[in-house]
Amino acid sequence: MKPFEWIGKYIKPYRWRMFFALILVVIVSGLNMVKPYLSGKIVDDVIRDGQIHLLMNILYWLVGVTIVKSILDYAYKLMFESVSQNAIFEIRKELYTKLQKQDFTFFDTTRTGDIMARLTGDTDAIRHFIAGVILSIFSNSMLFIFALIMMFSINVPLTLIMLALTPIIGFFAYSLSQAGKPVFMKIREQFSKLNSVVQENISGNRVVKAFTKESYEIEKFTRENDGFRQASLEASRVWEKFVPILDSLAMMMSVVLILIGGTLVINKVISLGDLVMFNGYLWALNNPMRSVGWLINDVQRFLASAEKIISMLQREPRIKNKPDCIIGHQIQGDIEFKNVSFKYEREWVLRDIDFTVKAGQKVGIIGGTGAGKTSIMNLVARFYECTKGTILIDGIDIKDLEIRTLRDQIGMAMQDVFLFSDTIEGNIAYGSPDATMEEVLWAARTAGVQEFIDKFPEGYDTIVGERGVGLSGGQRQRIALARALLKQTPIILLDDTTSSVDMETEHRIHEALRSISQEQTTFIIAHRISSIKDADLILVLEHGEIIERGTHEELIRQKGEYYQTFLHQYGDIDSSGNQEVV
Repeated sequence: MKPFEWIGKYIKPYRWRMFFALILVVIVSGLNMVKPYLSGKIVDDVIRDGQIHLLMNILYWLVGVTIVKSILDYAYKLMFESVSQNAIFEIRKELYTKLQKQDFTFFDTTRTGDIMARLTGDTDAIRHFIAGVILSIFSNSMLFIFALIMMFSINVPLTLIMLALTPIIGFFAYSLSQAGKPVFMKIREQFSKLNSVVQENISGNRVVKAFTKESYEIEKFTRENDGFRQASLEASRVWEKFVPILDSLAMMMSVVLILIGGTLVINKVISLGDLVMFNGYLWALNNPMRSVGWLINDVQRFLASAEKIISMLQREPRIKNKPDCIIGHQIQGDIEFKNVSFKYEREWVLRDIDFTVKAGQKVGIIGGTGAGKTSIMNLVARFYECTKGTILIDGIDIKDLEIRTLRDQIGMAMQDVFLFSDTIEGNIAYGSPDATMEEVLWAARTAGVQEFIDKFPEGYDTIVGERGVGLSGGQRQRIALARALLKQTPIILLDDTTSSVDMETEHRIHEALRSISQEQTTFIIAHRISSIKDADLILVLEHGEIIERGTHEELIRQKGEYYQTFLHQYGDIDSSGNQEVV
Protein backbone atom coordinates (compact mmCIF):
# COMPACT_ATOMS: atom_id res chain seq x y z
CA MET A 1 0.00 0.00 0.00
CA LYS A 2 1.29 3.46 -0.92
CA PRO A 3 1.93 5.86 2.01
CA PHE A 4 -0.59 8.50 0.88
CA GLU A 5 -3.29 5.92 0.26
CA TRP A 6 -2.50 4.35 3.64
CA ILE A 7 -2.69 7.57 5.66
CA GLY A 8 -5.89 8.48 3.83
CA LYS A 9 -7.81 5.64 5.47
CA TYR A 10 -7.00 7.04 8.93
CA ILE A 11 -8.07 10.56 7.94
CA LYS A 12 -11.24 9.38 6.18
CA PRO A 13 -13.38 9.04 9.38
CA TYR A 14 -12.70 12.74 10.04
CA ARG A 15 -13.09 13.88 6.42
CA TRP A 16 -15.86 16.38 7.18
CA ARG A 17 -13.82 17.95 9.95
CA MET A 18 -10.86 18.14 7.58
CA PHE A 19 -13.07 19.54 4.80
CA PHE A 20 -14.41 22.25 7.09
CA ALA A 21 -10.88 23.07 8.27
CA LEU A 22 -9.71 23.37 4.65
CA ILE A 23 -12.62 25.71 3.90
CA LEU A 24 -11.43 27.90 6.77
CA VAL A 25 -7.91 27.81 5.31
CA VAL A 26 -9.31 29.04 1.99
CA ILE A 27 -11.14 31.88 3.78
CA VAL A 28 -8.02 32.87 5.74
CA SER A 29 -5.93 32.78 2.55
CA GLY A 30 -8.45 35.10 0.93
CA LEU A 31 -8.36 37.43 3.94
CA ASN A 32 -4.57 37.58 3.61
CA MET A 33 -5.13 39.36 0.30
CA VAL A 34 -6.98 42.22 2.02
CA LYS A 35 -3.99 43.85 3.73
CA PRO A 36 -1.87 44.38 0.56
CA TYR A 37 -4.96 45.68 -1.25
CA LEU A 38 -5.74 48.21 1.51
CA SER A 39 -2.06 49.22 1.68
CA GLY A 40 -2.21 50.11 -2.01
CA LYS A 41 -5.41 52.08 -1.42
CA ILE A 42 -3.72 54.08 1.34
CA VAL A 43 -0.90 55.03 -1.02
CA ASP A 44 -3.14 55.93 -3.99
CA ASP A 45 -6.33 57.27 -2.39
CA VAL A 46 -5.15 58.69 0.92
CA ILE A 47 -1.56 59.82 0.35
CA ARG A 48 -1.66 60.65 -3.38
CA ASP A 49 -5.26 61.84 -3.76
CA GLY A 50 -5.65 63.26 -0.25
CA GLN A 51 -8.86 61.38 0.65
CA ILE A 52 -8.10 61.47 4.37
CA HIS A 53 -11.64 60.47 5.29
CA LEU A 54 -11.01 57.00 3.89
CA LEU A 55 -8.15 56.33 6.31
CA MET A 56 -10.32 55.41 9.33
CA ASN A 57 -12.51 53.12 7.24
CA ILE A 58 -9.40 51.37 5.95
CA LEU A 59 -8.05 51.02 9.50
CA TYR A 60 -11.35 49.54 10.68
CA TRP A 61 -11.20 47.02 7.87
CA LEU A 62 -7.59 46.11 8.76
CA VAL A 63 -8.44 45.56 12.43
CA GLY A 64 -11.59 43.58 11.63
CA VAL A 65 -9.86 41.35 9.10
CA THR A 66 -6.99 40.74 11.51
CA ILE A 67 -9.35 39.67 14.31
CA VAL A 68 -11.42 37.39 12.08
CA LYS A 69 -8.30 35.89 10.52
CA SER A 70 -6.80 35.16 13.96
CA ILE A 71 -9.97 33.38 15.14
CA LEU A 72 -10.27 31.28 11.98
CA ASP A 73 -6.55 30.56 12.02
CA TYR A 74 -6.83 29.19 15.57
CA ALA A 75 -9.93 27.15 14.65
CA TYR A 76 -8.52 25.33 11.64
CA LYS A 77 -5.19 24.61 13.35
CA LEU A 78 -7.10 23.10 16.28
CA MET A 79 -9.11 20.94 13.86
CA PHE A 80 -5.99 19.73 12.07
CA GLU A 81 -4.33 18.88 15.38
CA SER A 82 -7.46 17.05 16.53
CA VAL A 83 -7.54 14.94 13.36
CA SER A 84 -3.83 14.17 13.64
CA GLN A 85 -4.08 13.03 17.27
CA ASN A 86 -7.10 10.84 16.51
CA ALA A 87 -5.35 9.30 13.51
CA ILE A 88 -2.17 8.62 15.49
CA PHE A 89 -4.23 7.06 18.27
CA GLU A 90 -5.65 4.58 15.78
CA ILE A 91 -2.25 3.91 14.18
CA ARG A 92 -0.60 3.24 17.55
CA LYS A 93 -3.48 0.99 18.59
CA GLU A 94 -3.27 -0.93 15.31
CA LEU A 95 0.49 -1.25 15.66
CA TYR A 96 0.26 -2.50 19.24
CA THR A 97 -2.56 -4.91 18.36
CA LYS A 98 -0.41 -6.23 15.51
CA LEU A 99 2.48 -6.74 17.92
CA GLN A 100 0.27 -8.79 20.24
CA LYS A 101 -0.66 -11.07 17.35
CA GLN A 102 2.93 -11.69 16.28
CA ASP A 103 4.62 -14.99 17.13
CA PHE A 104 7.95 -15.69 18.78
CA THR A 105 9.77 -15.66 15.44
CA PHE A 106 8.90 -11.99 14.91
CA PHE A 107 10.38 -10.96 18.25
CA ASP A 108 13.38 -13.26 17.72
CA THR A 109 14.25 -11.46 14.49
CA THR A 110 13.15 -7.87 15.19
CA ARG A 111 15.16 -5.49 17.33
CA THR A 112 13.35 -3.90 20.24
CA GLY A 113 14.71 -0.53 19.11
CA ASP A 114 12.98 -0.94 15.73
CA ILE A 115 9.65 -1.60 17.43
CA MET A 116 10.07 1.37 19.78
CA ALA A 117 11.05 3.64 16.87
CA ARG A 118 7.87 2.67 15.02
CA LEU A 119 5.70 3.48 18.05
CA THR A 120 7.44 6.78 18.91
CA GLY A 121 9.52 8.66 16.34
CA ASP A 122 7.79 7.32 13.24
CA THR A 123 4.26 7.89 14.54
CA ASP A 124 5.27 11.42 15.53
CA ALA A 125 6.44 12.02 11.95
CA ILE A 126 2.99 10.89 10.77
CA ARG A 127 1.29 13.25 13.24
CA HIS A 128 3.46 16.15 12.05
CA PHE A 129 2.57 15.36 8.44
CA ILE A 130 -1.19 15.48 9.12
CA ALA A 131 -1.20 18.48 11.44
CA GLY A 132 1.61 20.48 9.84
CA VAL A 133 2.66 19.41 6.37
CA ILE A 134 -0.79 18.89 4.82
CA LEU A 135 -1.89 22.20 6.32
CA SER A 136 1.20 24.03 5.05
CA ILE A 137 0.95 22.58 1.54
CA PHE A 138 -2.73 23.49 1.20
CA SER A 139 -2.32 26.90 2.85
CA ASN A 140 0.66 27.83 0.69
CA SER A 141 -1.15 26.60 -2.42
CA MET A 142 -4.16 28.78 -1.65
CA LEU A 143 -1.94 31.79 -0.97
CA PHE A 144 -0.15 31.19 -4.27
CA ILE A 145 -3.43 30.97 -6.23
CA PHE A 146 -5.03 34.01 -4.58
CA ALA A 147 -1.86 36.03 -5.03
CA LEU A 148 -1.71 35.13 -8.73
CA ILE A 149 -5.34 36.18 -9.20
CA MET A 150 -4.73 39.54 -7.54
CA MET A 151 -1.45 40.13 -9.39
CA PHE A 152 -2.99 39.31 -12.77
CA SER A 153 -5.78 41.78 -11.96
CA ILE A 154 -3.12 44.50 -11.48
CA ASN A 155 -0.78 43.83 -14.40
CA VAL A 156 -0.57 40.67 -16.53
CA PRO A 157 2.91 41.16 -18.11
CA LEU A 158 4.54 41.89 -14.74
CA THR A 159 2.90 38.80 -13.24
CA LEU A 160 4.14 36.61 -16.11
CA ILE A 161 7.66 37.92 -15.59
CA MET A 162 7.40 37.01 -11.88
CA LEU A 163 6.30 33.49 -12.83
CA ALA A 164 9.26 32.98 -15.19
CA LEU A 165 11.32 31.68 -12.27
CA THR A 166 8.69 29.09 -11.23
CA PRO A 167 9.80 26.22 -13.58
CA ILE A 168 13.38 26.60 -12.34
CA ILE A 169 12.22 26.44 -8.73
CA GLY A 170 10.13 23.35 -9.59
CA PHE A 171 13.17 21.61 -11.09
CA PHE A 172 15.31 22.11 -7.99
CA ALA A 173 12.40 21.15 -5.71
CA TYR A 174 12.04 17.84 -7.59
CA SER A 175 15.81 17.26 -7.39
CA LEU A 176 15.65 17.83 -3.62
CA SER A 177 12.86 15.26 -3.24
CA GLN A 178 14.82 12.62 -5.18
CA ALA A 179 18.05 13.22 -3.25
CA GLY A 180 16.32 13.36 0.13
CA LYS A 181 14.36 10.07 0.12
CA PRO A 182 17.28 7.58 0.60
CA VAL A 183 18.85 9.89 3.17
CA PHE A 184 15.72 9.93 5.31
CA MET A 185 15.40 6.14 5.10
CA LYS A 186 18.97 5.91 6.39
CA ILE A 187 18.19 8.31 9.26
CA ARG A 188 15.16 6.21 10.35
CA GLU A 189 17.23 3.01 10.21
CA GLN A 190 20.06 4.52 12.24
CA PHE A 191 17.56 5.89 14.75
CA SER A 192 16.26 2.34 15.25
CA LYS A 193 19.79 1.03 15.85
CA LEU A 194 20.44 3.77 18.38
CA ASN A 195 17.20 2.91 20.19
CA SER A 196 18.16 -0.77 20.29
CA VAL A 197 21.54 -0.07 21.87
CA VAL A 198 20.02 2.15 24.57
CA GLN A 199 17.18 -0.26 25.39
CA GLU A 200 19.49 -3.27 25.52
CA ASN A 201 21.99 -1.48 27.73
CA ILE A 202 19.34 -0.30 30.19
CA SER A 203 17.77 -3.77 30.40
CA GLY A 204 21.16 -5.43 30.90
CA ASN A 205 22.72 -2.80 33.16
CA ARG A 206 23.46 -5.35 35.91
CA VAL A 207 25.43 -7.55 33.53
CA VAL A 208 27.30 -4.49 32.25
CA LYS A 209 28.33 -3.51 35.76
CA ALA A 210 29.12 -7.07 36.82
CA PHE A 211 31.61 -7.40 33.97
CA THR A 212 32.80 -3.75 34.19
CA LYS A 213 31.89 -3.18 30.54
CA GLU A 214 30.79 0.42 30.95
CA SER A 215 33.55 1.68 28.67
CA TYR A 216 32.70 -0.90 26.03
CA GLU A 217 28.99 0.04 26.13
CA ILE A 218 29.82 3.75 25.96
CA GLU A 219 31.99 3.04 22.92
CA LYS A 220 29.19 1.00 21.30
CA PHE A 221 26.66 3.76 21.98
CA THR A 222 29.09 6.39 20.66
CA ARG A 223 29.53 4.38 17.48
CA GLU A 224 25.77 4.19 16.81
CA ASN A 225 25.27 7.79 17.96
CA ASP A 226 27.95 8.87 15.51
CA GLY A 227 26.21 6.84 12.80
CA PHE A 228 23.00 8.76 13.50
CA ARG A 229 24.94 12.03 13.46
CA GLN A 230 26.57 11.16 10.14
CA ALA A 231 23.20 10.25 8.62
CA SER A 232 21.76 13.56 9.84
CA LEU A 233 24.75 15.46 8.47
CA GLU A 234 24.32 13.71 5.14
CA ALA A 235 20.73 14.96 5.10
CA SER A 236 21.99 18.45 5.99
CA ARG A 237 24.36 18.36 3.03
CA VAL A 238 21.40 17.65 0.76
CA TRP A 239 19.53 20.61 2.24
CA GLU A 240 22.64 22.82 1.99
CA LYS A 241 22.85 21.97 -1.68
CA PHE A 242 19.27 22.73 -2.69
CA VAL A 243 17.54 24.92 -0.08
CA PRO A 244 19.80 28.01 -0.56
CA ILE A 245 19.16 27.79 -4.32
CA LEU A 246 15.40 27.65 -3.75
CA ASP A 247 15.59 30.57 -1.31
CA SER A 248 17.72 32.60 -3.67
CA LEU A 249 15.40 32.02 -6.62
CA ALA A 250 12.44 33.04 -4.51
CA MET A 251 14.23 36.21 -3.37
CA MET A 252 15.10 37.03 -6.97
CA MET A 253 11.44 37.87 -7.45
CA SER A 254 11.83 40.90 -5.18
CA VAL A 255 14.76 42.11 -7.25
CA VAL A 256 12.83 41.63 -10.50
CA LEU A 257 9.81 43.45 -9.04
CA ILE A 258 11.87 46.47 -8.00
CA LEU A 259 13.53 46.73 -11.43
CA ILE A 260 10.53 46.02 -13.68
CA GLY A 261 7.83 47.37 -11.37
CA GLY A 262 9.76 50.57 -10.68
CA THR A 263 10.17 51.13 -14.41
CA LEU A 264 6.42 50.65 -14.95
CA VAL A 265 5.61 53.20 -12.21
CA ILE A 266 8.00 55.75 -13.72
CA ASN A 267 6.39 55.22 -17.11
CA LYS A 268 2.95 55.55 -15.46
CA VAL A 269 1.85 52.08 -16.64
CA ILE A 270 0.89 51.24 -13.05
CA SER A 271 0.47 53.45 -10.00
CA LEU A 272 2.70 53.48 -6.93
CA GLY A 273 -0.19 51.98 -4.98
CA ASP A 274 -0.37 49.13 -7.49
CA LEU A 275 3.34 48.50 -6.97
CA VAL A 276 2.79 48.44 -3.18
CA MET A 277 -0.07 45.97 -3.68
CA PHE A 278 2.07 43.91 -5.99
CA ASN A 279 4.87 43.83 -3.45
CA GLY A 280 2.43 42.68 -0.76
CA TYR A 281 1.13 39.89 -2.97
CA LEU A 282 4.67 38.95 -3.88
CA TRP A 283 5.05 37.73 -0.28
CA ALA A 284 2.14 35.33 -0.84
CA LEU A 285 3.85 34.15 -4.04
CA ASN A 286 7.34 34.18 -2.63
CA ASN A 287 6.71 32.46 0.72
CA PRO A 288 5.26 29.22 -0.74
CA MET A 289 8.22 28.93 -3.09
CA ARG A 290 10.68 29.44 -0.24
CA SER A 291 8.81 26.79 1.76
CA VAL A 292 8.99 24.18 -0.98
CA GLY A 293 12.36 22.83 0.15
CA TRP A 294 11.33 22.41 3.78
CA LEU A 295 7.96 20.94 2.85
CA ILE A 296 9.66 18.36 0.63
CA ASN A 297 11.99 17.62 3.53
CA ASP A 298 8.97 16.93 5.78
CA VAL A 299 7.21 14.87 3.11
CA GLN A 300 10.29 12.68 2.70
CA ARG A 301 10.43 12.21 6.46
CA PHE A 302 6.77 11.16 6.37
CA LEU A 303 7.36 8.72 3.49
CA ALA A 304 10.30 7.09 5.29
CA SER A 305 8.34 6.70 8.53
CA ALA A 306 5.15 5.57 6.80
CA GLU A 307 6.97 2.86 4.86
CA LYS A 308 8.49 1.53 8.10
CA ILE A 309 5.10 1.45 9.84
CA ILE A 310 3.32 -0.09 6.82
CA SER A 311 6.01 -2.77 6.63
CA MET A 312 5.39 -3.71 10.27
CA LEU A 313 1.60 -3.65 9.88
CA GLN A 314 1.74 -5.83 6.78
CA ARG A 315 3.97 -8.46 8.37
CA GLU A 316 1.76 -11.45 8.99
CA PRO A 317 2.48 -13.89 11.84
CA ARG A 318 3.58 -17.33 10.74
CA ILE A 319 1.28 -18.95 13.26
CA LYS A 320 -2.35 -18.18 12.48
CA ASN A 321 -5.75 -19.72 13.03
CA LYS A 322 -7.24 -21.75 10.24
CA PRO A 323 -10.53 -20.35 8.85
CA ASP A 324 -12.35 -23.43 10.15
CA CYS A 325 -10.40 -23.81 13.41
CA ILE A 326 -11.99 -25.47 16.44
CA ILE A 327 -13.07 -22.90 19.02
CA GLY A 328 -13.87 -23.61 22.67
CA HIS A 329 -12.75 -27.25 22.76
CA GLN A 330 -12.33 -28.42 26.37
CA ILE A 331 -8.91 -30.05 26.48
CA GLN A 332 -8.58 -33.31 28.45
CA GLY A 333 -4.78 -33.52 28.28
CA ASP A 334 -3.86 -36.45 26.01
CA ILE A 335 -0.77 -35.40 24.02
CA GLU A 336 0.98 -37.21 21.20
CA PHE A 337 4.10 -36.25 19.25
CA LYS A 338 4.23 -38.12 15.92
CA ASN A 339 7.66 -37.98 14.24
CA VAL A 340 8.03 -34.29 15.08
CA SER A 341 11.06 -32.40 13.79
CA PHE A 342 11.72 -28.70 14.26
CA LYS A 343 14.18 -26.48 12.44
CA TYR A 344 14.92 -22.98 13.73
CA GLU A 345 16.19 -20.93 10.81
CA ARG A 346 18.84 -23.28 9.34
CA GLU A 347 19.53 -25.46 12.36
CA TRP A 348 17.61 -28.60 13.25
CA VAL A 349 16.65 -28.37 16.93
CA LEU A 350 14.47 -31.50 17.20
CA ARG A 351 14.52 -34.69 15.10
CA ASP A 352 11.86 -37.40 14.94
CA ILE A 353 10.40 -36.82 18.40
CA ASP A 354 7.77 -39.47 19.07
CA PHE A 355 5.95 -40.08 22.37
CA THR A 356 2.47 -40.35 23.87
CA VAL A 357 1.20 -38.94 27.16
CA LYS A 358 -2.18 -39.69 28.73
CA ALA A 359 -4.24 -37.06 30.52
CA GLY A 360 -3.06 -36.57 34.09
CA GLN A 361 0.40 -38.06 33.55
CA LYS A 362 3.63 -36.28 34.40
CA VAL A 363 6.47 -36.11 31.88
CA GLY A 364 10.01 -35.29 32.89
CA ILE A 365 12.46 -34.01 30.27
CA ILE A 366 16.18 -33.97 30.94
CA GLY A 367 19.20 -33.33 28.79
CA GLY A 368 22.15 -31.05 28.25
CA THR A 369 22.03 -27.41 27.23
CA GLY A 370 20.76 -27.07 23.68
CA ALA A 371 19.28 -30.57 23.63
CA GLY A 372 15.86 -29.21 22.62
CA LYS A 373 13.98 -29.47 25.92
CA THR A 374 12.42 -25.98 25.82
CA SER A 375 11.58 -26.42 22.13
CA ILE A 376 9.23 -29.29 23.02
CA MET A 377 7.41 -26.97 25.44
CA ASN A 378 7.21 -24.23 22.82
CA LEU A 379 5.76 -26.63 20.27
CA VAL A 380 3.09 -27.88 22.69
CA ALA A 381 1.94 -24.27 23.24
CA ARG A 382 2.33 -23.64 19.50
CA PHE A 383 4.72 -20.74 19.96
CA TYR A 384 6.48 -22.23 16.93
CA GLU A 385 5.24 -24.62 14.23
CA CYS A 386 6.87 -28.01 13.92
CA THR A 387 8.73 -28.36 10.62
CA LYS A 388 7.74 -31.99 10.15
CA GLY A 389 5.35 -34.36 11.87
CA THR A 390 2.19 -33.76 13.88
CA ILE A 391 1.34 -32.82 17.46
CA LEU A 392 -2.03 -34.06 18.68
CA ILE A 393 -3.98 -32.99 21.76
CA ASP A 394 -6.96 -35.20 22.53
CA GLY A 395 -6.43 -36.67 19.07
CA ILE A 396 -6.78 -33.24 17.40
CA ASP A 397 -3.95 -31.66 15.43
CA ILE A 398 -3.07 -28.51 17.41
CA LYS A 399 -3.03 -26.59 14.10
CA ASP A 400 -6.79 -27.22 13.95
CA LEU A 401 -7.36 -25.67 17.38
CA GLU A 402 -7.90 -21.95 17.79
CA ILE A 403 -4.71 -20.51 19.27
CA ARG A 404 -6.53 -18.80 22.15
CA THR A 405 -8.48 -22.00 22.93
CA LEU A 406 -5.20 -23.92 23.08
CA ARG A 407 -3.09 -21.49 25.12
CA ASP A 408 -5.93 -20.59 27.48
CA GLN A 409 -5.82 -24.18 28.70
CA ILE A 410 -2.06 -24.34 29.19
CA GLY A 411 -0.32 -23.04 32.29
CA MET A 412 3.34 -22.26 31.74
CA ALA A 413 6.29 -21.22 33.86
CA MET A 414 9.02 -20.28 31.43
CA GLN A 415 12.75 -20.66 31.84
CA ASP A 416 13.27 -16.94 31.32
CA VAL A 417 11.15 -15.58 34.16
CA PHE A 418 9.49 -12.26 33.44
CA LEU A 419 7.68 -10.30 36.12
CA PHE A 420 5.80 -7.07 35.50
CA SER A 421 6.20 -3.84 37.46
CA ASP A 422 3.20 -4.73 39.59
CA THR A 423 2.44 -6.17 43.01
CA ILE A 424 3.37 -9.76 43.85
CA GLU A 425 -0.35 -10.55 43.91
CA GLY A 426 -0.81 -8.90 40.51
CA ASN A 427 2.01 -10.98 39.01
CA ILE A 428 0.62 -14.24 40.42
CA ALA A 429 -2.90 -13.43 39.20
CA TYR A 430 -1.73 -12.14 35.79
CA GLY A 431 -3.14 -15.11 33.90
CA SER A 432 -6.23 -15.35 36.15
CA PRO A 433 -7.37 -11.78 36.88
CA ASP A 434 -10.71 -12.99 38.29
CA ALA A 435 -9.08 -15.26 40.88
CA THR A 436 -10.02 -14.71 44.51
CA MET A 437 -7.42 -13.89 47.13
CA GLU A 438 -7.90 -17.37 48.61
CA GLU A 439 -6.98 -18.91 45.25
CA VAL A 440 -3.94 -16.65 44.96
CA LEU A 441 -2.82 -17.71 48.45
CA TRP A 442 -3.29 -21.39 47.53
CA ALA A 443 -1.07 -21.01 44.44
CA ALA A 444 1.49 -19.04 46.46
CA ARG A 445 1.67 -21.71 49.18
CA THR A 446 1.96 -24.50 46.60
CA ALA A 447 4.81 -22.71 44.80
CA GLY A 448 6.60 -21.78 48.03
CA VAL A 449 6.00 -18.04 47.71
CA GLN A 450 4.53 -17.87 51.20
CA GLU A 451 7.91 -18.82 52.65
CA PHE A 452 9.49 -15.47 51.76
CA ILE A 453 6.47 -13.18 51.50
CA ASP A 454 6.57 -12.32 55.20
CA LYS A 455 9.94 -10.64 54.68
CA PHE A 456 8.22 -7.82 52.80
CA PRO A 457 6.40 -5.24 54.95
CA GLU A 458 3.60 -4.87 52.40
CA GLY A 459 3.27 -8.62 51.77
CA TYR A 460 1.45 -9.47 48.55
CA ASP A 461 0.98 -5.75 47.85
CA THR A 462 4.74 -5.31 47.46
CA ILE A 463 5.61 -3.73 44.12
CA VAL A 464 8.35 -5.70 42.39
CA GLY A 465 10.77 -3.73 40.24
CA GLU A 466 10.96 -3.95 36.48
CA ARG A 467 11.42 -7.61 35.46
CA GLY A 468 11.36 -8.53 39.16
CA VAL A 469 14.42 -6.50 40.16
CA GLY A 470 14.80 -6.70 43.94
CA LEU A 471 13.83 -10.38 44.10
CA SER A 472 16.23 -13.29 44.03
CA GLY A 473 16.22 -15.73 41.14
CA GLY A 474 14.52 -18.36 43.29
CA GLN A 475 11.83 -15.91 44.43
CA ARG A 476 11.08 -14.92 40.84
CA GLN A 477 10.86 -18.58 39.83
CA ARG A 478 8.40 -19.35 42.60
CA ILE A 479 6.16 -16.41 41.65
CA ALA A 480 6.22 -17.59 38.03
CA LEU A 481 5.32 -21.11 39.17
CA ALA A 482 2.44 -19.77 41.28
CA ARG A 483 1.22 -17.80 38.25
CA ALA A 484 1.15 -21.01 36.18
CA LEU A 485 -0.54 -23.08 38.89
CA LEU A 486 -3.26 -20.51 39.54
CA LYS A 487 -4.68 -21.01 36.03
CA GLN A 488 -5.49 -24.63 36.98
CA THR A 489 -5.34 -25.74 33.36
CA PRO A 490 -5.51 -29.27 31.90
CA ILE A 491 -1.90 -28.94 30.73
CA ILE A 492 0.92 -27.35 32.69
CA LEU A 493 4.45 -26.76 31.37
CA LEU A 494 7.23 -26.14 33.88
CA ASP A 495 10.53 -25.17 32.31
CA ASP A 496 13.31 -25.58 34.86
CA THR A 497 11.24 -23.76 37.48
CA THR A 498 13.21 -24.86 40.55
CA SER A 499 16.78 -24.47 39.31
CA SER A 500 17.38 -21.36 41.47
CA VAL A 501 15.94 -22.72 44.74
CA ASP A 502 17.69 -24.79 47.36
CA MET A 503 17.20 -28.55 47.59
CA GLU A 504 14.95 -28.34 50.64
CA THR A 505 12.63 -25.78 49.03
CA GLU A 506 12.61 -27.80 45.80
CA HIS A 507 11.56 -30.89 47.73
CA ARG A 508 8.68 -29.05 49.42
CA ILE A 509 7.51 -27.59 46.09
CA HIS A 510 7.46 -31.00 44.42
CA GLU A 511 5.67 -32.53 47.39
CA ALA A 512 3.03 -29.81 47.00
CA LEU A 513 2.85 -30.41 43.24
CA ARG A 514 2.10 -34.09 43.85
CA SER A 515 -0.90 -33.10 45.95
CA ILE A 516 -2.59 -31.05 43.21
CA SER A 517 -5.15 -32.46 40.78
CA GLN A 518 -4.08 -35.68 39.10
CA GLU A 519 -6.03 -34.63 36.02
CA GLN A 520 -3.35 -32.15 34.94
CA THR A 521 -0.93 -33.31 32.26
CA THR A 522 2.38 -31.92 33.49
CA PHE A 523 5.65 -31.45 31.62
CA ILE A 524 8.68 -30.75 33.80
CA ILE A 525 12.03 -29.72 32.34
CA ALA A 526 14.81 -30.06 34.86
CA HIS A 527 18.53 -30.55 35.28
CA ARG A 528 18.07 -32.17 38.69
CA ILE A 529 16.84 -35.74 38.69
CA SER A 530 15.09 -35.05 42.00
CA SER A 531 12.61 -32.85 40.09
CA ILE A 532 11.51 -35.57 37.65
CA LYS A 533 12.21 -38.94 39.30
CA ASP A 534 8.52 -39.46 40.13
CA ALA A 535 7.33 -38.72 36.56
CA ASP A 536 5.29 -41.32 34.67
CA LEU A 537 7.53 -40.84 31.66
CA ILE A 538 11.06 -39.45 31.51
CA LEU A 539 12.56 -38.38 28.18
CA VAL A 540 16.33 -38.03 27.87
CA LEU A 541 17.29 -35.68 25.04
CA GLU A 542 20.61 -35.25 23.29
CA HIS A 543 21.21 -33.12 20.18
CA GLY A 544 17.47 -32.86 19.56
CA GLU A 545 16.76 -36.60 19.72
CA ILE A 546 15.25 -38.85 22.37
CA ILE A 547 18.01 -41.25 23.31
CA GLU A 548 16.28 -42.82 26.34
CA ARG A 549 12.74 -43.00 27.71
CA GLY A 550 10.96 -44.69 30.59
CA THR A 551 10.36 -44.33 34.31
CA HIS A 552 13.10 -43.53 36.79
CA GLU A 553 13.56 -47.18 37.76
CA GLU A 554 13.59 -48.34 34.13
CA LEU A 555 16.21 -45.80 33.15
CA ILE A 556 18.39 -46.66 36.11
CA ARG A 557 18.35 -50.31 35.06
CA GLN A 558 19.33 -49.36 31.50
CA LYS A 559 22.56 -47.86 32.89
CA GLY A 560 22.70 -45.33 30.07
CA GLU A 561 22.95 -41.53 29.99
CA TYR A 562 20.26 -41.05 32.65
CA TYR A 563 22.10 -43.48 34.93
CA GLN A 564 25.36 -41.56 34.49
CA THR A 565 23.59 -38.28 35.30
CA PHE A 566 22.14 -39.88 38.42
CA LEU A 567 25.61 -41.01 39.51
CA HIS A 568 27.01 -37.51 39.03
CA GLN A 569 24.25 -35.98 41.16
CA TYR A 570 23.81 -38.62 43.88
CA GLY A 571 26.81 -40.88 43.96
CA ASP A 572 26.65 -44.69 43.65
CA ILE A 573 23.52 -46.89 43.87
CA ASP A 574 23.03 -50.46 44.91
CA SER A 575 21.71 -53.26 42.72
CA SER A 576 18.09 -52.47 43.60
CA GLY A 577 18.41 -48.92 42.35
CA ASN A 578 18.43 -47.35 45.83
CA GLN A 579 20.95 -44.67 46.65
CA GLU A 580 23.83 -45.76 48.81
CA VAL A 581 25.22 -43.52 51.48
CA VAL A 582 28.65 -42.39 50.38
